[in-house]
Amino acid sequence: MPESDGVGKNAPDVRAAVRARAGQVREEILALSRRIHAHPETAFEEHRAAAWCADVLRGHGFAVTAPAYGLGTAFAATVGGGPVTVALACEYDALPGMGHACGHHLIAGAGVGAALALAPYADELGLTVRVLGTPAEERGAGKQLLLDAGAFEGVDAAMMIHPGPFELTDFRSFAMGSLEVTYRGKAAHAAMNPQDGRNAADALTVAQVALGLLRQHLPGDWKVHGITTEAGTALNAVPDLARAAYALRTPTVAELGELRARVEDCFRAGALATGCGIDLVQPSPDYLDFRTDPELAALWAANARELGRPEPRVRGPFASTDMGNVSHAVPSIHPMLDIGSGASGPHQPEFTAAGATPAAERAMLEGAVGLAWTAVDFAVSRRA
Repeated sequence: MPESDGVGKNAPDVRAAVRARAGQVREEILALSRRIHAHPETAFEEHRAAAWCADVLRGHGFAVTAPAYGLGTAFAATVGGGPVTVALACEYDALPGMGHACGHHLIAGAGVGAALALAPYADELGLTVRVLGTPAEERGAGKQLLLDAGAFEGVDAAMMIHPGPFELTDFRSFAMGSLEVTYRGKAAHAAMNPQDGRNAADALTVAQVALGLLRQHLPGDWKVHGITTEAGTALNAVPDLARAAYALRTPTVAELGELRARVEDCFRAGALATGCGIDLVQPSPDYLDFRTDPELAALWAANARELGRPEPRVRGPFASTDMGNVSHAVPSIHPMLDIGSGASGPHQPEFTAAGATPAAERAMLEGAVGLAWTAVDFAVSRRA
């Protein structure tokens, strides 16, 4: 880690030095992001990405624990010993079959870049910088697992950026619950003795019809969507096993319980109608709605403007993130940065390609500076 260049506690001087330091590590951050993008790993399998991030931080003098908090692909890296602790969250999981269609390689790059820019000045600012490698954002609510394990204890502010097709400061997200259903029927020959069978695929069809009818009676901002993952293996055999995975979204976590109860009743109706057995499982913790901290958002907005970022939009919730869980426990921001992807947004194949463009990398590097500046401003405000 480089020695501080004596900027002291003069905030404008620190900000200039932090930006200069970000420029010095620019190529290292670009290489890290490109490497993660080229080698996508899905939830809880991000061994290479986590190790690459940890190696960069270790090489700059951070104290690194990897793996951390009981998760094989999580890490924690710390520098500075000040009384104000800022956590920078790095995501790096990809989507099955799509690679980094949510741009998590850019999130990791921005988080590591911000940390490297802050490192030489952390003690002078009274900062402890904690970088957390947070696996399984796309599936598994990794940040809730980290919260449960104490990763965010003592944190005064938590920050990350997210790439997107537009700019946002006040990010809002849906609460989201997961649900997996398994129907167990009885196999039989589809032509010779179908009357002896119990069709698990039919049970799922009944449930999907019930869900379609339910939707007209749900509030417009309650959402139910899912996929069939198994529904028979031979067309001439009555399917004895069917499975599906669903997501349930509501504006707030308080509404999620009611929606879950109504959806589970639809799945039970499929079992009742066909005589099949049913197993209903919640495979991961709920994702909570994101709550932007007004103070941090105001600091970020001023810094984004100074960096020349586009004016942010204002819009309601449109996605879900386990950073929402963090925001219920710690003051947090989750600004979205426009990467010039046009009409394509996250979870589209086109967004995977957009995440490797010069516009995306520029947004990542500016996001790193913006996060670092926001941490500086936050630390200075706590000294006042």
